[in-house]
Amino acid sequence: MSLKIYTKTGDLGKTSLIGGTKVPKSHIRIETYGTVDELNSYVGLVNDHITDAHSNSILKEIQDRLFTIGSSLACDPEKEPLMKMPDLKETDISLLEKEIDAMNETLPPMKSFLLPGGHVAVSTTHVARCVCRRAERCCVNMQQQELFVDPLVIKYLNRLSDYLFVLARYIGHLLNVAEIPWKPRV
Repeated sequence: MSLKIYTKTGDLGKTSLIGGTKVPKSHIRIETYGTVDELNSYVGLVNDHITDAHSNSILKEIQDRLFTIGSSLACDPEKEPLMKMPDLKETDISLLEKEIDAMNETLPPMKSFLLPGGHVAVSTTHVARCVCRRAERCCVNMQQQELFVDPLVIKYLNRLSDYLFVLARYIGHLLNVAEIPWKPRV
């Protein structure tokens, strides 16, 4: 017997956090982990557009961490979940920093702001970066509203957006796609 994907429990605009607490689907916690889910989907799309095996592997790791973050955000912080939840670790941030540094060693120094574009893989990576920044802003908004967010989540998302920016440049480099400098109208 297969499990039905629809439960009809959300038909009236409410959903449950992990722990059972019902909240409106418009709640900032739902918006935040929904944005992380959107980011995870874009990271998957980026991964589908590139062929660099090392980057593919790192992006899979990132998707796993984004599920960890989504799980953390979906929990009612007042209740202990029945299932064991994975943790984000400082080493997850260190990995991103190491990858940023390694990619930067092969890239020319930036001399101007860059416009997203030149190849669908580059543009898609920039879209993922923008969604990552939105997820980060949502987490900060939660924190400002005194809703619990693990500070490591905000730090990870901040570093991930940096990683995605450098990855977009790196992908362009691998594909021999020229960067598009922003030339402001004066």
